[in-house]
Amino acid sequence: MPKKIKTGLCSYGMSGLVFHGPLLKIHPGFEVTHVLERTNNHSAALYGQQVIVRDFNNLISDRDLDLIVVNTPDHTHFEMAKAALNAGKHVVVEKPFVQEAAQAEELIALAKQKGLVLTIFQNRRWDSDFLTVRRVIDNGFLGRLVEFESHYDRYRNFIQPGTWKESAENGAGIVYNLGSHLIDQALCLFGKPDGVYADLRIVRTDGEVQDFFDIDLIYPDVKVKLKSSYLVRETGPRFILHGTEGSFLKWGLDPQEDELKKGLLPDAPGWGAEPESEWGLLNTTLGGLHFKGRIETVPGNYPAFYANLHDVLTTGADLAVKPGEALLAMRVIEAVFESAGSGKNVML
Repeated sequence: MPKKIKTGLCSYGMSGLVFHGPLLKIHPGFEVTHVLERTNNHSAALYGQQVIVRDFNNLISDRDLDLIVVNTPDHTHFEMAKAALNAGKHVVVEKPFVQEAAQAEELIALAKQKGLVLTIFQNRRWDSDFLTVRRVIDNGFLGRLVEFESHYDRYRNFIQPGTWKESAENGAGIVYNLGSHLIDQALCLFGKPDGVYADLRIVRTDGEVQDFFDIDLIYPDVKVKLKSSYLVRETGPRFILHGTEGSFLKWGLDPQEDELKKGLLPDAPGWGAEPESEWGLLNTTLGGLHFKGRIETVPGNYPAFYANLHDVLTTGADLAVKPGEALLAMRVIEAVFESAGSGKNVML
């Protein structure tokens, strides 16, 4: 039997409990041997008490550990990923990659120098709705695409206490939290934009960090708009696409996160499938015939991230989420803040 990839998680909060822990648990090629919990013991329910450590040094000093998952608050990503790489470990970094493009460049160079794999957990590349949108575009169902709009809205009209995500001093905010998903998805579909125009706001009473964005990514042939707000009680479509032959509208949000929050493991039968009531509406011309109706959503597949990483580490397969793609996303995010501050287009 091939050697399992011994893995350590740097935290067991939301991302460890809901995403990384379950995804690693179901893959037979990984063995979680360390989970950093400074005071709690939550990971014992999934992995047993023996994996829990209290200090990051326990991870980087263990010679048998192959992979470290840096799933800690955003402002800690750079230093922890750098330490892990310097310790000779392959590294997964939770999105957003880091907080500055220069930090991303340094980590990419360090991983290359040491011959290590560095990747970023952009799990929403495997959202059911995004996989469906990608197939609609790739199959030319809309003709030439002229407009693409993506939303990731929430309704939380209060400031959540006790979380670093609501604190301005940690460089947090909606662009890093939710925008990093939408930007990554857009870059997957359309590549590097020519420029960026952005409007960022704080819309909740007593908020410290931006909780609204309206971002235009500038491309020559397609209008791309990304929007998010914490004050959307009645949501519209998640995706809106228009082309020369028709339109595609998709409501709802991929079901995988909610299922994981319920404690389900992502190897359950029918994983990632949406109910028919959530299927998107396609109105277009196909082969000279008008079609208007619901099309079945492609099942979501978060386990694909670690399946790919296992193949990369064991067979040299091509990495699904390349660090250079995350570097481009960081440059776009920096342009978003520059544009919002100047009120002008920022060219890349």
